Amino acid sequence: MITVTESATKEIQRLLDENEHATDGGLRLFVKGGGCAGMSYGMEVVDASNSEDKIFDDSGVRVFIDPKSFLFLNGAVVDFKENLMGRGFVFENPNAAGSCGCGTSFSVQ
Repeated sequence: MITVTESATKEIQRLLDENEHATDGGLRLFVKGGGCAGMSYGMEVVDASNSEDKIFDDSGVRVFIDPKSFLFLNGAVVDFKENLMGRGFVFENPNAAGSCGCGTSFSVQ
């Protein structure tokens, strides 16, 4: 299960509207090797899911996650924050054993 906060839902919807994606579109979340802590989060707005994706529909916004990335993201909360330091998506990931200072990469045990 992935939880998307209200502020993240609004930002995802804004991105989908701005990029004129199809009604089947959504936000793809993924994990890849790299970053200062070993693994990093990634996301992109896409027109449709892949056949093997886990699909989460929260408040009318669809989030797609491939099975491998889901192993690392299961239980995560995706939020969107705006403050003096900037704005962006923030992950609260119970599977992360540690993370870097910028919050875009993490490590697992």
